[in-house]
Amino acid sequence: MVSLLTLFITIGCDAQSFNNQSATFKRAQTLDNGVSISWLEQTWNKNILDSNIITMSDFRLLKQLGFKCIRIPVAFSHFQTNNSYNPKLLEHIDQILRLCHLYGFKVIICYHSGNLDENTYMSENQIIIALWEMLTKKYYQQSADDLFFELYNEPPHMNPNIWQNAASEIIKAIRKIDKKRTLIIGASNFNSIYELSRTTPLEDDNLIYTFHFYEPFFFTHQGAEWIGDQVATTGVPFPYNASIFPPLNPKAKNTWGETNYYQYRTDGNEQSVKDKLQIIKNWGIKYNVPLLCGEYGAYNKYADQASRCRYIKTVRQTLKVMQIPGILWDYNSSFSIFEGKPSLRNLPDCMRDVINYTSRN
Repeated sequence: MVSLLTLFITIGCDAQSFNNQSATFKRAQTLDNGVSISWLEQTWNKNILDSNIITMSDFRLLKQLGFKCIRIPVAFSHFQTNNSYNPKLLEHIDQILRLCHLYGFKVIICYHSGNLDENTYMSENQIIIALWEMLTKKYYQQSADDLFFELYNEPPHMNPNIWQNAASEIIKAIRKIDKKRTLIIGASNFNSIYELSRTTPLEDDNLIYTFHFYEPFFFTHQGAEWIGDQVATTGVPFPYNASIFPPLNPKAKNTWGETNYYQYRTDGNEQSVKDKLQIIKNWGIKYNVPLLCGEYGAYNKYADQASRCRYIKTVRQTLKVMQIPGILWDYNSSFSIFEGKPSLRNLPDCMRDVINYTSRN
C-alpha cells in the first residue's frame, strides 16, 4: 500500500513538473516571429570581430518590422584559443543582449559551427560543456523569460544515442548552475525533423525541441555553392509548375539531386510542406513537449522572388496554424528577405505581405 507521505510527494513532484512544463510552453511561444542574425558565425570573415555589423539602427528596423525574437548563432570554437575566448566576441554578445533588452526582443544564444561528431565526442563535449558553464555563470542574472540557450546547432549525421548522451551531459552541467534557464535542443542529422520524430525526449521538463525546416531542399538550396552538384539545378519555382520547370543540370546527374528533381513534382507544393511539418507536430503532441522551428527560409541567389515569397509564406502560415513558433534564416545574408542591405526600401512588396508588415507597424 502506498503511504500518504509517498502519495503527497508524488503528487507534489508531478505538480511541480506540470508547472515547469507549462512555463516552458509559454516561453516557447514568445520565440515566434523570430529571425537569426548571421554575424558571429561567419568563420570565413577573418575580421568579423573588428566591425559592428549589427547596430542600433538594425534593431530599430527589426522592431519596426514586427520581429519578436533574435537568434544569435555564434561559432564559439572558431574564436577559442588555449581554453579562452576572444574578449571582443563576448563584448559583441553583451552588446547584442543590451540592444535586445532595450528593444524588447527575446534572444537565443546558439552554439554554432562546432566540431562534435562520433569520433570527437569525448573530448569535444568537454569543450562545449566548459563554454556553457561559463555562459551560464556570466548570464545567470538574466531573466529566464528573455534569454535562452541553444545547446548545439545542427548536430551532424551520427549515432543518435551518442548525441543524446552528449546533450544530457551538457544539460546536467548547466543544471548544476541554473535550473530555471530554458534550453533548446535538436536532433542529430542536422536538426532533422525525421530524426527528431524518432527520438524520445530527455528527462528534463524545461527543454524546447528545435528542428530546421528547408523542405523541399531541392528548392530552398538551389544553386547553393557550399552544398555541391546535387543542387546545381536552378530556376526551380515554388510551387512546381511544369511549364517553367527547368531541365536537370548535367552536374546533378547520378546524385540525390537527380532523384529530387523528379520527386519535386510531388514535393514542390503547399500540401507537401504541411504534411512534413505535421510529422513533427504529431511528435510534439505525443510527448507533450514544446517545439520550435529554429530555421526556415530559402537561398536568395537563384530562386525567383515570387517563389521565395510563396514558399516562406507557406511555411510561416503552416507553423502559425500548428502553433509552432518559427525563426527565419536570416536577417542580412544569403537567405535574407531583403533585396540588398536591410532597409524598408529594400523589402519587396511580397515580403511585406509575408511578414504582415504595414507602415503602421
